[in-house]
Amino acid sequence: MLPSGAGLTDLRIIADELRDGVDDYETNHYMVRKDGQIHRVEDLKGKVVAVNGIGGGQDIFMRVMLKRHGLNYPGDYTIVEAQFPTMKGLLADSKADLIIGVKPFTEDPALKAIGRDLFTQRDAVGASDFLFLTARAGFIAQHRAALVDFFEDDIRATRWFMDPANHQEAVAIAARFIKMPPERLDWAFTKNDFYRDPNLRPDLAGIQKNVDMLQSFGFIKAHVDVKAHSDLSLITEAAKRLQ
Repeated sequence: MLPSGAGLTDLRIIADELRDGVDDYETNHYMVRKDGQIHRVEDLKGKVVAVNGIGGGQDIFMRVMLKRHGLNYPGDYTIVEAQFPTMKGLLADSKADLIIGVKPFTEDPALKAIGRDLFTQRDAVGASDFLFLTARAGFIAQHRAALVDFFEDDIRATRWFMDPANHQEAVAIAARFIKMPPERLDWAFTKNDFYRDPNLRPDLAGIQKNVDMLQSFGFIKAHVDVKAHSDLSLITEAAKRLQ
């Protein structure tokens, strides 16, 4: 998340994807066994935690929560990497003491039977703008017209999918695409799903808060001015077309 450190000083945030923990919308889950001995974050000392990718968002936010409770990595716990579909098995076989639960896997009755939340991402860091689109300034300048056209379609589609009047059809489309029974996706595009801004507008203040938090915990070394690395003119122009 440090463009200057990576030599990407021209990287820009250009549109939003989804946010975690906004109001009553979905948040990521950090789960332990219901019948286990872990009842507090402090109980993870000496334990194994499973993340989907070391250095990724869920990993870093998990480390923030553990650090607040006096647990540091490396030293106080072990991290292993695993894909989301395998998290349930790691927990069931006690190969990991803490896993990350995300949709649709948290809807699995077998996981619900054995697992419970120790904390959530919202508990760890509050609401967070978790996924957003970026592009380099030169690419934006070269393809501006096409990007505005793209975001016009994206905004239109986002609004349609999030409209409760279209819920059943939206779920059917998603189910066909991922080859899953529609009834297993009934939570999608509702408050049981992540929040999506109808104009694809990122929460720059929220992103700045999280970046500052990462610096305060030592995960990044230098201050990053999020607004200086943003260009919201594309989505602003696209949204005006739909007024």
